[in-house]
Amino acid sequence: MRLLSKTYWHGTQIRFRDPVEGVTGIAVTLDAADKTRVRGTFWRPDNNPNPKVVVIAAHPRGDFSEHHAFPGFLKAGYGCMGANMRSLNNDSDCLHEKLVLDIAAYMKWLKENGAEKIILLGNSGGGSLFSFYQSQAVAKPEDRIKFTPGGRPTGLEKAELIPGDAHIYMAAHTGEGLIINEVIDPSVADEHDPLKTNPEFDMYDPANGFKPAPEWVEYSPEFVKKFRDGQLARVQRLDSIAREWIKEAEDAARIHGSEYFEDLPADVQRRVMQQQYFEPVMVIYRTMANLHYADKTLDPSPRGYGSIMSPRPDLMNFQRFGFARVMTPHGWLSTWSGLSSNASILHSGPSITEPAVVIHAGKDLEVFPATHSQVTFNTIQSEDKEYWDIPEALHYFEPDEGDNGNETLNRMLDRLVAWTRERFPI
Repeated sequence: MRLLSKTYWHGTQIRFRDPVEGVTGIAVTLDAADKTRVRGTFWRPDNNPNPKVVVIAAHPRGDFSEHHAFPGFLKAGYGCMGANMRSLNNDSDCLHEKLVLDIAAYMKWLKENGAEKIILLGNSGGGSLFSFYQSQAVAKPEDRIKFTPGGRPTGLEKAELIPGDAHIYMAAHTGEGLIINEVIDPSVADEHDPLKTNPEFDMYDPANGFKPAPEWVEYSPEFVKKFRDGQLARVQRLDSIAREWIKEAEDAARIHGSEYFEDLPADVQRRVMQQQYFEPVMVIYRTMANLHYADKTLDPSPRGYGSIMSPRPDLMNFQRFGFARVMTPHGWLSTWSGLSSNASILHSGPSITEPAVVIHAGKDLEVFPATHSQVTFNTIQSEDKEYWDIPEALHYFEPDEGDNGNETLNRMLDRLVAWTRERFPI
């Protein structure tokens, strides 16, 4: 039985899919403001080696150095920057506030190398990431977020943050934390015993209406409300665990720094320092429980059954592979907690006033029209904004059954390049 989707997170679809001739890729290595090194790839057309308009794509953990949207822009004469973040392929300690510094380094490099206009391409988790960046870039330094949700200084008030000039939301959800609010399994009864289940909150229990996959379900309104409330309650419990661990380390640090520390017995001093420097990890099981996976009447769309990760979410829910599986307390609060993370369209969207296009992939198994794409469109404050619904598109605009190669992707890119050219001619 195949549990893991063919196309998910092996990066098989986040790549150039058609040959692109006459372009040059340049490896770019930069130091963010806090001296963390990041690496990306800058692509430029050979017939326009110093492009004045550049499209930049980034994701909190995905490798976007060869993003599948780049070929369409490169053929049209635009530059493209695949900006990989410090948390590439491992977001266990991902602080979105620090990713803002990574994007800032790329933006500065592009400006120093001739870019006059920079378009922020937010695909999937890149949409909320770029919106968060933009919200901080347009804010006065003294008004920027000074501490992460876990209490660490961000340094954003001292950083040079260059705003982008336009936004492309391509199959973008509203925030990784808000995704967790929708997919975390509320039936987990004990974080230390992940198989212990409260059947009252189990969407995969036939007693609650579940049928053998891939048969669609229609959950009762009462169960939907109870389930969603239970999800938020579990996120709140995990937030409390994270904050308690952080508090214990902070309390130990205060004792270590106190005047009376040297008067404490040697064994107490040792335990205090161990507590101060202890770095716990949170193992968060069962994060593949979105009612939308099995009930198509919830936020209807042309999507198929299951999740972007698996056609059998009821079983994949118990696998190691999944969202937010292993996190530090600081990483959980900053990135994956929908109750604590700052990287949410709901928070940052009102700061977006530049030209924007929201592209919804109709067959997306994780990003849904009313839950994500329309919320993004309604929340951003751009006067020049468009909403495109591409009914036949999957999350990565990869070929679906019956498609002729990359026809869906290329047709969307033709339209997107025209939208860009109208606003930012070469």
